[in-house]
Amino acid sequence: MNYQQRRELLLQELEQDSAVILVGNTEKVRNKNITYNFRQDNDFYYLTGFSEPDAVALLRPNSEQPFVLFNLPKDEAAEVSFGHRCGQKMAGELVACDAAYDIAELEERLPELLEQRQHIYLSDELGRFSHRIFDWLHQQRRSAKFDEAKIFRSLHSVLPFIHERRIVKDESELERIRKAVNASVAGHKTVMKVAASGINEQQLTGAFFGKVSEFGCQDVGYPTIMASGNNAICLHYTENNDELQDGQILLIDAGGDYQYYTADITRSFPVNGTFNDTQKAVYEVVLAALDNAIALVKPGTPWNKLYETAMSTLARGLIDLGILQCSHQEAMEKELYKRYSVHKTGHWLGLDVHDVGRYKNGQEWKTLEPNMVFTIEPGLYFEANDESVAPEFRGMGIRIEDDILVTQNGYENLSAGAPRTVEDIEAWMAS
Repeated sequence: MNYQQRRELLLQELEQDSAVILVGNTEKVRNKNITYNFRQDNDFYYLTGFSEPDAVALLRPNSEQPFVLFNLPKDEAAEVSFGHRCGQKMAGELVACDAAYDIAELEERLPELLEQRQHIYLSDELGRFSHRIFDWLHQQRRSAKFDEAKIFRSLHSVLPFIHERRIVKDESELERIRKAVNASVAGHKTVMKVAASGINEQQLTGAFFGKVSEFGCQDVGYPTIMASGNNAICLHYTENNDELQDGQILLIDAGGDYQYYTADITRSFPVNGTFNDTQKAVYEVVLAALDNAIALVKPGTPWNKLYETAMSTLARGLIDLGILQCSHQEAMEKELYKRYSVHKTGHWLGLDVHDVGRYKNGQEWKTLEPNMVFTIEPGLYFEANDESVAPEFRGMGIRIEDDILVTQNGYENLSAGAPRTVEDIEAWMAS
């Protein structure tokens, strides 16, 4: 599927007298005249494929020009300092828009382009132009061309329409996700090889990025979590500035970003390459929770069944480890497992690491469909000062996360190539 097909599918869902305004991202200053690396708004990119800053797109069903783009003009001085711009002519060729105008002409041209369309849909999460919509409409009413137009306008968010469609991936998206995952698998394997007592977490963060860069990833999909020992108790630990110590578990949650699509893989392994008995016991409980949830993946499975299955397995494991002193039924009814497993066990994956789209339709959980991609990531966490557990458990967090594709008859574990069993991890680290 290409960008034009995505736009056509969106416009088919909307009223024929509608107009959709998509607002792209603008560059953000890091310090003085230096900007952060630019990333286009994901919804804007999903529908246009245009990755330059300061752009606005107008989509109109039942129009001779269904796709109009406003973007930065060519500017030789600016391009010498900050890089190439497409300008209007090249942008028209690149994204196959029906017309392209200088973004400086937006205020002048947009009111007329909105015509007498009654339903205005907007994607502008940063609020760059939301406050201007009614000014444009008033400006239109004052013009001679629309002097007699007395029509009721309604303003809506277009995001629910886009986000529901983004849940199910097309083949071009799956190709990019696979490349992001394959790069990330290599990155995780590299970190397992390099990890050793005395190495700083930041060195391993760099090693991961260096490896995924070899596969064409220009960024990571989210700040890398490289959490040794008790640092893993913080679910989004990104300081990454402690030295690894012998006997610790290292939790790495990291994914490369390939052409706007990200992987999201977590592995937990011993710094010295060998699990002790306690670490192995906890790890195998978490792995069983992951594998039991993955086994349920197929079209028609309700989303919540994955979480319920993983939690049931963790609860039974906590009882077997002697951490919970109760029956499995009581652990589930009172949700006693939540003290040691403090997060949900999955999310959609794609352009965003926690990708958009609902998990329920009204009160009913969504059921899985082919070409959905998501993570499953159970974990157990024992804080260093938690006296509710025996000393050998304390200061350890273990999470295992895989990227799962729903197929026509079941699933594919896209990230299975990153060592995930005790035996495979120890063998890889020793090889």
